[in-house]
Amino acid sequence: MKFKQFYLGCLSHASYYLGSNGEAAIIDPQRDVQQYLDEAKANGDKIKYVIETHSHADFVSGHRELADKTGAEIVYGERAKTTFPTLKVADGDSLAVGDIELKFLETPGHTPEGITILAKNTAEPDAPTKMFTGDTLFIGDVGRPDLVGSKGFTAEQMGAMLYESLHEKILPLPDDTEVYPAHGAGSLCGKSLSEETWSTLGEQRKMNYALQPMTEEEFVKIVATDQPEVPMYFPKSASKNLEGSVALEDLPTPSAMTTSEIDEFEGIVLDVREKNEYGKGHVKGAINIGLDGQFASWSGTLITIGTPIAIAAETKEQVDEAFMRLARVGIETVTGYIIISDYEDELAVIEQVSVLEVSKRLDDTTQFVDVRRPQEHSNGHASGTLNIPLDRLANEIEHLDPERPTYVICQSGYRSSIGTSLLENVGIKEIYNVSGGTNAWVETGLETEVSATACASS
Repeated sequence: MKFKQFYLGCLSHASYYLGSNGEAAIIDPQRDVQQYLDEAKANGDKIKYVIETHSHADFVSGHRELADKTGAEIVYGERAKTTFPTLKVADGDSLAVGDIELKFLETPGHTPEGITILAKNTAEPDAPTKMFTGDTLFIGDVGRPDLVGSKGFTAEQMGAMLYESLHEKILPLPDDTEVYPAHGAGSLCGKSLSEETWSTLGEQRKMNYALQPMTEEEFVKIVATDQPEVPMYFPKSASKNLEGSVALEDLPTPSAMTTSEIDEFEGIVLDVREKNEYGKGHVKGAINIGLDGQFASWSGTLITIGTPIAIAAETKEQVDEAFMRLARVGIETVTGYIIISDYEDELAVIEQVSVLEVSKRLDDTTQFVDVRRPQEHSNGHASGTLNIPLDRLANEIEHLDPERPTYVICQSGYRSSIGTSLLENVGIKEIYNVSGGTNAWVETGLETEVSATACASS
């Protein structure tokens, strides 16, 4: 068996290649598919199946393009409402890829059509089974049940389905079964995913909170509460995956823009540089979402699908990278770009301030905003911070006085830089980004709190 995991850190997304005897299957592919074509060519395999464990909400898949380029069949669970030719599989169905037997289990709970795939190498019958769990079972967590409200199910109903899927389909399997999920830490498809990208079922029985002995009622309550925000692009990505997206190469590419065109641009200027470069000088009003963090996820969270976008970057290579990453979450409206060294007007500045300097400046005249998620904030934060989560910041400006100096902090400085750019756009006059974030605050030994209350609506 030829096996490879492809891990995309920007979206905390794992996809997989399985090959045997000249045939291959791709599981949960990302939108840009060249790496799978290259892997198949290197192995001398023909891609026979492109398998989706469910209709992904957090990224746009490349299954249509991959199928068009290889002649492969696209495989979904029986309940998937696809609009393109699809091989639907039901509980207990099997497919062959060379010597690999793929057995399918219907495992609804994260989505109604979710499936889990058991891959057995028939040429090595004693080898452990590889289990591809999609968003049903993660390492350290399980899929959230609250993303399909528009399909007519409540989080509680989906949670009950998830409990049944885990206890009747997955947990009866042997401890040496290898678990390969579709996501790792940082994904918004769960709340406490591990940094590890694979495990064994036996290990998950020991350490995964959701697999511990409990009643169905207790399970549903745990998995349906305290989930992170649902980015507004999720429903659109899920729908696009059921329709199929166009090939990346067929999208219109952005063109270079002049300073006056950028200044008059009716849309979002998206500065993709890292926070220090953005802070030194940027197009006034630009939103900073750096390529060095979870760029695609935050772009999809904060930018409405369909909004015209112009990219501000250090290099053309950054423009191309941003264009591709935006397309991965269904944002296809990048019309132009500017290299920041070509911008001829005065640049705006956001000062980056160390935690020690911030601690000296804070007084009754300042505002100290923590833009992390409520659970992060309640687990430990810099003393005196007001928690307004980043995804709600622009809409909760009433909590802040635009005339007061405002310091913004997160865990490391990445999200807080995004926050400063949002606050600049809503009229806060004096804004500072806290370098190093809460990590640096704690490491420096400055005063922290554990259980202060977040702002009223959090």
